[in-house]
Amino acid sequence: MRQMSHEDETPKGPDTPEAAEHRLRRELPEEVPETAAETANEDATKGSGPGLTGRQRLVQGLWPPRVSRAQLIVALLLFGLGFGLAVQVASNSDSGNALRGARQEDLVRILDELDNRTQRLADEKQGLEDQRSELENSSNQAEEARKQTVEKEKQLGILAGTVAAQGPGITMTIDDPKGTVRADMLLDAVQELRAAGAEAIQVNGVRVVANTYLTDSGKSVSVDGNKISQPYRFKVIGKSQDLEPALNIPGGVVQTLEKEQATVAVERSTKIIVDALRAAKRPDYARSSSE
Repeated sequence: MRQMSHEDETPKGPDTPEAAEHRLRRELPEEVPETAAETANEDATKGSGPGLTGRQRLVQGLWPPRVSRAQLIVALLLFGLGFGLAVQVASNSDSGNALRGARQEDLVRILDELDNRTQRLADEKQGLEDQRSELENSSNQAEEARKQTVEKEKQLGILAGTVAAQGPGITMTIDDPKGTVRADMLLDAVQELRAAGAEAIQVNGVRVVANTYLTDSGKSVSVDGNKISQPYRFKVIGKSQDLEPALNIPGGVVQTLEKEQATVAVERSTKIIVDALRAAKRPDYARSSSE
């Protein structure tokens, strides 16, 4: 015969509240341990207990701050930008009022600096004016050099016989009625005049230059191939006080011609015109050493 267990002995009537709770506890699994996250949340909930105000809970949520490195760099850049803008605005706003609140000593110092700057500018201006003057002088020197070149060309033209000349000098006239005056005697006269400082010589309308030559032509004389007849007239430009004595020295040109029964007359003048010209001729062999 089956024996009845203790459970069978329990009456099968409706469950009472205590019996239902006892049965549910037996049927539920064992409680799992709380996780660390739940524990932290519970601690935080406990920390922010009902006794804390809203401002205190806000402070607890914001401090200590939880920022990343990128956020920190951006914050520093924004701070620097804002500080620069603030300084610039303050400088612009205070520049107009800087002198109003300045002390007398500061105003005097500022005036001294302005005076020094004005003096420096004046010195710079003077330096520029000096440079301009130098440039102008250089231009004048160039113009003077050009004028001197033109004048030198004229002087060389006088010596070469390509231009007319005038100036103080003498006129020497030789009458040779018997035709005894030879070319060498006239050449001696030309050489004597050149030695005495003659600058331009003209004989009977023929210009005497460096390569002039004289030859006998019957009872007359030829100058550079041009036959001239007596009286032989020399127009000489130079210092008359030197030219005339050079011709009249003992044993000189005048005495030699007078021995040949020729008559010589020397006359000083303040204006002698030598207008006989020679065509410029290019040398056949001689060239400038600078070429």
